Amino acid sequence: MRVIIGITGGIAAYKAPELVRLFRKAGHEVQCVATSHALEFVTPLTLETVSGRKLYSDLFAPANDHTTEHVSLKDWGDVMVVAPATANIIGKMASGIGDDALSTLLLAFSGKPVYVCPAMNTQMMENEAVKRNLETLKSWGIHIIEPTEGELACGAVGKGRMEDPANIFETVMNGCVPAQGDSNRPTVGSLTGKRVLITAGPTYERIDSVRFIGNYSSGKMGFALAEEFANRGAHVFLVTGPTALTAKHHNIERIDVESAQQMYDACMERFDGCNVAVLSAAVADYRPESTYDGKMKKQGDEGMVVRLVQNPDILATLGKRKREGQLLVGFALETANEMAYAQEKLQRKGLDMIVLNSLRDKGAGFGTDTNKVTIIDRDGNTTEGSLKSKADVAKDIVDAINLKLKT
Repeated sequence: MRVIIGITGGIAAYKAPELVRLFRKAGHEVQCVATSHALEFVTPLTLETVSGRKLYSDLFAPANDHTTEHVSLKDWGDVMVVAPATANIIGKMASGIGDDALSTLLLAFSGKPVYVCPAMNTQMMENEAVKRNLETLKSWGIHIIEPTEGELACGAVGKGRMEDPANIFETVMNGCVPAQGDSNRPTVGSLTGKRVLITAGPTYERIDSVRFIGNYSSGKMGFALAEEFANRGAHVFLVTGPTALTAKHHNIERIDVESAQQMYDACMERFDGCNVAVLSAAVADYRPESTYDGKMKKQGDEGMVVRLVQNPDILATLGKRKREGQLLVGFALETANEMAYAQEKLQRKGLDMIVLNSLRDKGAGFGTDTNKVTIIDRDGNTTEGSLKSKADVAKDIVDAINLKLKT
C-alpha cells in the first residue's frame, strides 16, 4: 500500500516520524507532505530518512524538482493520513482552499480514503467553527481519528492531543483488506458506500417498572462488528439493546432500544436500504403478555405467574423480506448438536450465512472479550476459527461477508 502522510504545524508533528516508521515496518511505501510551519517542528532530513523518499513541501519548487506533484501523488497514493491536523488545515479542507503543497494535494486527492487526526488546544477543539468543519468533513466520508484527553502543550488538560501513532496506524490498517488475487497490495475502505445493519446486545422484556426478562449478552461481538465494518468504510446502523458499551467510529449510527419489539421495528425501518444485515443480538423469544405499571408487590406464599407470549422473529422476517443482492447473516449460540442446529436455522430462516458459537467452548459466549466461531454459508462451506479476541473474530466475519459481496 502507498501511504501519503500530511504533516502540519502543530507540536504533535514530532510524532509523525514514528507514524511513518510503523507503516514502513509493515512493508508499505510512505510519502511525506509537509507545510512550511510543520518544518518548524520536524526537519526535512528526518522525514526523508524515515520515509526513504524526498519530502514534498514546496508547491512552487522548480519543475525539475517537483512537477505538478499534487496531481502525480494523487495518482500514486492509496490512502492519505493528515497527522497532526491543525484547525487551519481542517478549515482549508472544509472550505476547499488549496494554497500550499498539502492543501492542494488534499483538494486533488478525491475518491480515495483520507484520515484526519486533529491536534490542537481544547478551546480550539470546542470552537463552533472547528466543530462545524469537522462535521462537514465527516459528511463527505473523510475519516476523523478523534484526539484524546490529557495534558496539552499549553499546559492545559483536556481533549486535543493527537491520537497515539500506533492507534492511528491500527485504525488505518483496519480499513485495509487484501485485494482479490493480490495479498501484498490491499485496497482501502473496500466497503465504502455500503450500508450495514447490525443488531447487538440483549433485549429486556418488562414485567413491571423494575423487573424484566433478559439474558447475559454484553453486546461486545456486535459492537466489534460495527467498528470493523465502519473501519472499512461502511455506514453502519447499530441497533443495540441495553449495554454500557460505546460506539467509537463516526460511521456508526447508534439506535438504542430495549425490547424485542422495539428492535424489530428499528430493523424493519432500516433493512430495505441496507446491503448487509448481521443480526448478532440475543433477542428474547418471549415477553410478558401484560406489564404492570409500577412495582408489583409480593403476593404471599402463592408465588407469581407471568404468562408469556411470543415475540416477532426478526431474522425470519428479514429472511422473507430480503431482496436480490442483499446479504443476511445470523448468529447461533448453541449448547448441544451445534452444527446441526445452526445449519437447520440457516435454511429455515432464509439466511446467506450463519455464525455458530458454543457455550461449551471455554472463552466463548456471553460477556467475554474472546470468541470462537464457525462460519457456515448457504452453499455448505464451513470455516472453523480458533479462540480469538472479538475484534479479530469480527475481522474474520467481515472478510467472509466481503468475499460474498464480490461474488
